[in-house]
Amino acid sequence: MSALCVFAFAKASQAQTAKKSKQYKVKTVAFYNLENLFDIEDDTSIYDERSPIMEMAEGVRADVYQKKLTSMARVIRKIGAETSQTAPSIIGVCEVENRKVLEDLVNHPLLIEYDYGIEHYDSPDERGIDTGLLYKKSDFKVLNSDSKELIIYNQSTGKRNYTRDQLVVTGELDGDKMSFIVNHWPSRGGGELKSRPGRIAAAKLNQKVIDSLHSIDAMSKVFVMGDLNDYPSDESVKVALNAQEDRSKVRPQMIYNPYMQMGKDGFGTTAYRDAVGIFDQIMFTYPLLNEAKRDGYRYYNAHIFNPSFMTNKAGRYKGYPLRSFADGTFTGGFSDHFPVYVYLVKEIKNNGDK
Repeated sequence: MSALCVFAFAKASQAQTAKKSKQYKVKTVAFYNLENLFDIEDDTSIYDERSPIMEMAEGVRADVYQKKLTSMARVIRKIGAETSQTAPSIIGVCEVENRKVLEDLVNHPLLIEYDYGIEHYDSPDERGIDTGLLYKKSDFKVLNSDSKELIIYNQSTGKRNYTRDQLVVTGELDGDKMSFIVNHWPSRGGGELKSRPGRIAAAKLNQKVIDSLHSIDAMSKVFVMGDLNDYPSDESVKVALNAQEDRSKVRPQMIYNPYMQMGKDGFGTTAYRDAVGIFDQIMFTYPLLNEAKRDGYRYYNAHIFNPSFMTNKAGRYKGYPLRSFADGTFTGGFSDHFPVYVYLVKEIKNNGDK
């Protein structure tokens, strides 16, 4: 399924007697932390007893799992649909146990019509959670995928901190080559300052991947997406990745982060210790900006998907994401993170380019 959107780029003729509007194809690229999407199989090798579902009585696990899948599917099919008129073409995800839960998700009745493909690798994470990429097979053709291991150590004990690998997928979106780095950076457990080096190391690994892609093509279209456990203003993003808030300052091989301004404006995707902020971000390299004057898809705008049905309505956590699990029970909610998404647009030429 494809959708067209006509934007108001009107151009008057010399006589000012007629106006022409350009037509654009619109695609949604999204990221969503699925908050502990675990199956109901007891796999002690990945510590799944730490999953909220596995802590519940055995007799209710299957029902909770299906409700959780329905919640996730309900959200995914709506992300960006107000403009694109369809579900996202690309969705990075994190906090998933394995490939099986992603297969169950894309085959859910609410999503099966979109025929999503899956890119996933098992990570050595101590919680047993991974990242993944879902893509519409009709829109995106995978050319290459890889998993980049993040090796970091606890500064106090010297022991390795087993965390999530970074998923790197390169492919063609309607023939337009681009790459996606899907992240779930180390948490703030033990305190922000103490855990900061892990996230800086994660950012540097992203930069190493980007540099590698640029060594092949200096004008590579590269997306960095994920739950970064850091804000757009933090050192990992601003310094290690050198992400820019002002798009006019972005140059080839640099990164633009549209969520920097949103963070300054007080928007949030999650709340950490009662501090609302943007942990979930999508940023990208220069060739996706209009200023680069490149063919193919380009960035149009960025959003946080936070409709009222996904939000707490009252109490101490009013306005926070309505999470799936709390105090050992399934709340009927969705996730402790709101999804983020960007629109990409491509002009439809007179030759019928589709």
